[in-house]
Amino acid sequence: MNFPTFLTLLRILVIPLLVVIYYLPLQSKYLICAFLFGAAALTDWLDGYLARRWNQMTPFGAFLDPVADKLIVAVALGVLIEAHASWLMTLPALVIIGREIVISALREWMAEIGKSASVAVSWVGKVKTTFQMISIFMLLLVPPGHWIAWLGLFILYLSALLTLWSMISYLRAAMPHLLPSPDQQKR
Repeated sequence: MNFPTFLTLLRILVIPLLVVIYYLPLQSKYLICAFLFGAAALTDWLDGYLARRWNQMTPFGAFLDPVADKLIVAVALGVLIEAHASWLMTLPALVIIGREIVISALREWMAEIGKSASVAVSWVGKVKTTFQMISIFMLLLVPPGHWIAWLGLFILYLSALLTLWSMISYLRAAMPHLLPSPDQQKR
């Protein structure tokens, strides 16, 4: 166990705390949840940076980091779907969660056939993740209906568009392996 992996595990441990606090009858629950999510988002960047800088990259850390990222985003979006109780929140949230499932399965399959480089993280994916984290932070920071929540929702829609763009890019890169050409099928 190294420090970058510890940070990743800490990000996972924050998830149930975030959910419990969000449903407590506290006036400061929004601020606390936004702080917890924001701190977790920062550790997403920090653990990878430290692992590379200190040469502490491990197979377990490489596996756990994207899992932690997807878990906290999916859970936060689930809480926000319930809190906002609106299709306006549900639509982009389900696009984001659905994309994560599709791309995770695609990456696993591509790794099995030795083509994982075809679906490596792109700059669109990094921008998408940044928009996601900012929007979820804003949506957790205030109650539904607040102007900051509306701005957060707008950014979430931008993130959902980038999510679709990156998913299409990944699927396009994997398509030759998913649907081989007639010449390749004859072999």
